[in-house]
Amino acid sequence: MARIAIVGAGLSGVAVAYDIKALVGNEHQVTLISDSDTFHFVPSNPWVAVNWREPEDIQVKLEPHLSKKKIEFIPIGLKQLIPDESRMVLVDGQEVKYDYLVIATGPRLAFDEITGLGPHNGFTHSICHVDHAREAAKAWDRFVAAPGPIVVGAAQLASCFGPAYEYAFIVDTELRKRGVRDQVPITFVTPEPYIGHLGLGGVGDSKGMMESALRERHIKWITNAKIDSVEEKMMHVIEHDSDGNEKKRHELPFDYSMVLPAFTGIAPFMELEGLVNPRGFILIDKHQRNPTFTNIYAIGVCVAIPPVEPTPIPTGAPKTGFMIESMAVCTAKNIHAELTGKEPNYEATWNAICLADMGDTGIAFVAMPQIPPRNVTWAKSGKWVHYAKVALEKYFLYKVRAGTTEPYIERTLLKTLGILKLKNEKK
Repeated sequence: MARIAIVGAGLSGVAVAYDIKALVGNEHQVTLISDSDTFHFVPSNPWVAVNWREPEDIQVKLEPHLSKKKIEFIPIGLKQLIPDESRMVLVDGQEVKYDYLVIATGPRLAFDEITGLGPHNGFTHSICHVDHAREAAKAWDRFVAAPGPIVVGAAQLASCFGPAYEYAFIVDTELRKRGVRDQVPITFVTPEPYIGHLGLGGVGDSKGMMESALRERHIKWITNAKIDSVEEKMMHVIEHDSDGNEKKRHELPFDYSMVLPAFTGIAPFMELEGLVNPRGFILIDKHQRNPTFTNIYAIGVCVAIPPVEPTPIPTGAPKTGFMIESMAVCTAKNIHAELTGKEPNYEATWNAICLADMGDTGIAFVAMPQIPPRNVTWAKSGKWVHYAKVALEKYFLYKVRAGTTEPYIERTLLKTLGILKLKNEKK
């Protein structure tokens, strides 16, 4: 009996645990390890931060649902990984040995790389975790009682821009509903070389669409922006030109701010030679497998993906939920192949599909593949995007509770949008 361990119980970890268990059955042991006993649907955090959702609405206690599928669950965080010996040490001291390991931890949120950034020791809020969104919602209640300037955006080296745009638009929608939008100047700050770059080099007319949406909502922006530091109610931002030279310094006053940080790998993996790159992200081949420690796979935000293109201020490449799901399916099939004496030969699609909610409408982007040149670049807007994202929230939470291994969300969405024709369809 092989011991298959998964570290991390977010979207990628839970998905791959169910997918692996469905393939290997009870012939092999599947163990899910996490520093939390709860799953939460990260894409809904922007709604939590303005009280459109309660944290409990997007959370699921994992143990009852995992036990139904006979997946062992250890709700204790990882302290150390010893890949040469195929074992881990958890924060309570217990050891877990494995034959195969799937790393699905997500990232470390590198607030500390900018003085004054972040919700704990800084002056900005975050929507990267439901607990951060909960605190942001409390501050939001105080803010709307005495409105003032808002700064929203992403820090240099960030690789996730969609939620920053979403939050700016959702905040605008909420303020208009309250009838106080005229009292709130909003500035969007981003290291992207232009609005709508998204870490993807743009998708279709994303630049024009996103700029138009910001103008329509009277949201100013600063691109090629590097956040120098943050003080209470003041953000210091350096704007650069297309060559990366300093162009202008901005002092942005704010009464409320949400900034997405850069990501790194988590502490137990840092400096493990052959496993991670200099930022601590897991190195993988086209089968999601680490080239040095071949019994280790990695999926999700923790994997190393090079930037799509050089930018004056460094940006990373995003990993969307649909891409992560394809990584999970690929990894499960490759581990199953190894268990049956075959070589891994499955590859994830790595298509970038993003539904950017804008409060009362939205924009959908599709880049196939993520890295140019592409077979498909597609962007559309409309109220249907907002409703599609609500439907996806419901589906993913259902999937976690039911333990379904349905792997075709990406395919179904693309088919619905008319982008993908299935092979058995008539041309």
